[in-house]
Amino acid sequence: MRRAGALRRLTGLITALKDVWGTSEQAQALCSTTLVAAPAAAARALGRALATAARPASNTETDVVVVGAGHNGLVAAALLAQQGLRVEVLEEKGIVGGACRTEYPFKKAPGLPQSTGAYLLGVMPPELLSLLQLDLPLRRRDPHYFLPTTGDRYLLFGSDQEATRQQFVRFFSQEDWQAHQALNAELDAFRQDVGRTWLQDPLSIEETAERYVRPALREAFVGLCRGSVAAYLARFGFKSELLQAMYATTDGFSGLNGGWDTPGTGMNFLVHNMCRLPGADGTWMVVEGGMGTVTQRLAAAAMRAGATIRTGAKVESITVEGGTAHGVVTTDGRQLRAKAVLANADPFRLRELAGAANFTPELNAKLDGMKKDGTTMKVNLALSGLPTFSCLPEDRGQHRTTTHLLPGGEGEVLANVQHAFAQAQAGQLPTFPTIEIYWQTTVDPTLTDAEGRYSAALFVQWVPYELAGSSWEAEEEGYVRHLLGLLDRFAPGASDLVVDTFTLTPPGIEKYFGISRGHIHHIDNSFGFADRFPYRTPVQGLYSASAGTHPAGSVVGCAGHNAAAALIKDLGLQQWWRLPHH
Repeated sequence: MRRAGALRRLTGLITALKDVWGTSEQAQALCSTTLVAAPAAAARALGRALATAARPASNTETDVVVVGAGHNGLVAAALLAQQGLRVEVLEEKGIVGGACRTEYPFKKAPGLPQSTGAYLLGVMPPELLSLLQLDLPLRRRDPHYFLPTTGDRYLLFGSDQEATRQQFVRFFSQEDWQAHQALNAELDAFRQDVGRTWLQDPLSIEETAERYVRPALREAFVGLCRGSVAAYLARFGFKSELLQAMYATTDGFSGLNGGWDTPGTGMNFLVHNMCRLPGADGTWMVVEGGMGTVTQRLAAAAMRAGATIRTGAKVESITVEGGTAHGVVTTDGRQLRAKAVLANADPFRLRELAGAANFTPELNAKLDGMKKDGTTMKVNLALSGLPTFSCLPEDRGQHRTTTHLLPGGEGEVLANVQHAFAQAQAGQLPTFPTIEIYWQTTVDPTLTDAEGRYSAALFVQWVPYELAGSSWEAEEEGYVRHLLGLLDRFAPGASDLVVDTFTLTPPGIEKYFGISRGHIHHIDNSFGFADRFPYRTPVQGLYSASAGTHPAGSVVGCAGHNAAAALIKDLGLQQWWRLPHH
């Protein structure tokens, strides 16, 4: 009877929250982790949210205001609320999640869900998942990488090492297989050595190497973090340019404003190879229900701990008086006083909200030196079926992978990759950019609709933020057709399977997700460890939990954890949680 009563109360609260949360479905999703197992706890959490959200806009007080409900902001909110602090999260958009969310963006396939921003979960530390008691329905992709060609060669990475070896030797060389093994052994050592440093205040790259990296690999670690992906891959003796381009594309270029021999692409390469998820074996994973599952469950955890989350609440400014943050002012005139403000917004947006005059000249100069345009384009796809690749027509799991489309064959692919980067830097749309394809529905059948359509996406690197002599408005539709035409070269007729597209160019990413200059990592992952934006700003009581802080841009969560830990320490409180010693 008590359980039935709690469920009835929960249903009523979900209905009541419709106006303040945007949709009743969102409110229900936010308590999805407790709806069945603990309806009473979910009802209490939603009751607290409703009581706060129903109040008229006024001058109020709390302990901590979190600006932005992206994944890092939600991690921080959950930890701070469990600390016993009063936490209010203010989110500009009508839904939580930032760029980590599941939506229904297709006009011609309105029932088809899609992860519109982040596509995979890879580098969120298992220690953080355990701390937050975050039970995520992770789905391993096996195989996980597919490199097709327009000829008869291909490479399909999976857990079957012997099959992978045979492909290397048959289509490439024994030297390439040995290089692949040596590369992955070294990356696994780096994961073991520095993985848990992501949940600590960062040291410099050199100090991190000295303290955490095994002596034999310290020089290689510093070289990787400071240098280019080209220089790093050259150490292993790969013979195939196509393979080198594949490794560089998926891990060195992703989200970065940098090319083949740009210093810092090595740091990005390291970041993307830090996957330690349970059962992943170093590979990135699909989250059932799309990436919104991650942030909805984080939001549910924060609400269960007592945090209030308010969507449609845009912060206009952070109140700074005498060098100290005292709260925020929203665009509807609400003034919220607080002991501390923690911003999930990117560092450039944070500076606008707090006022550049409140930052030191040194930090302003550092931030100015970090500002780069986003160069990533996302073409989300609704497909009526799966394309057939000419190099591998039979189904061997290639539609469960990250698929790489690279320009040119052996002896010219790296030159073409460098040409594509140069074109983007000149404001031109590359003739053949590097393209990764993500296939979601094949791994997660929940991401479909009544017609059985498929969610997929093209992740395109690089494109310019601004076009020389033209505009994205004029060029976007034609360039999407061009990109689909490139896919047709590998899988004839693939473009005929496209039911609809939802495209985000760099300016589109900026507008849609609210990220300055459309840079998906906030700050280039070429900046690593202590070189990134700090958690503590020069304004007392103002903290950054941006992806631009240590350790990196991606769906990681460490920035939220580390910023929350800094805030708790500065308030003179005893942190309630402990992590295993490294």
